[in-house]
Amino acid sequence: MASNDTLAIWMPYANEPPSASYATHDTRNQHPVLDFDASTSEVAVFSSIMPRNYANGGVIVNLHTSYSTATAGSAVFNIYFERVGNEVLDVDSDNFTDAASMAIDVPPTSGSVNITAINIQDGTSMASIAVGEKFRVKVERDCNNGTEDATGDAELHGIELQEL
Repeated sequence: MASNDTLAIWMPYANEPPSASYATHDTRNQHPVLDFDASTSEVAVFSSIMPRNYANGGVIVNLHTSYSTATAGSAVFNIYFERVGNEVLDVDSDNFTDAASMAIDVPPTSGSVNITAINIQDGTSMASIAVGEKFRVKVERDCNNGTEDATGDAELHGIELQEL
């Protein structure tokens, strides 16, 4: 697979929310979004199977976000990976990687969608996911991070996973 090729795309309705502290479904002018609260850290979880043409390198996670009311500041998002396939995980428990964090600047117009890339190195940073294995990606708005100062909901429009 060539560098920067798309490996997976997730839209808001693909979210597999945990039992608590999850991002909620909403719409913005009939565009589906997941709302992440500004005062409570919330998460969204997405599953896929790593494509056969994946070259076993790092990945880029592109978050497509807007903000319900904010027009300044930044929101901090954490990305976690979990390797599920090939008998590496008992699915009765979670085993997500440590977080990769990114502060995302809020666009100056409420409703403008920005795309922010978070690079994840191969190996343990992405749970050593192998070709053909099921995996999960967890996205968290970390409103407890000291640099998080965006007001109102952060709206997730979609995620693209690319080969690094």
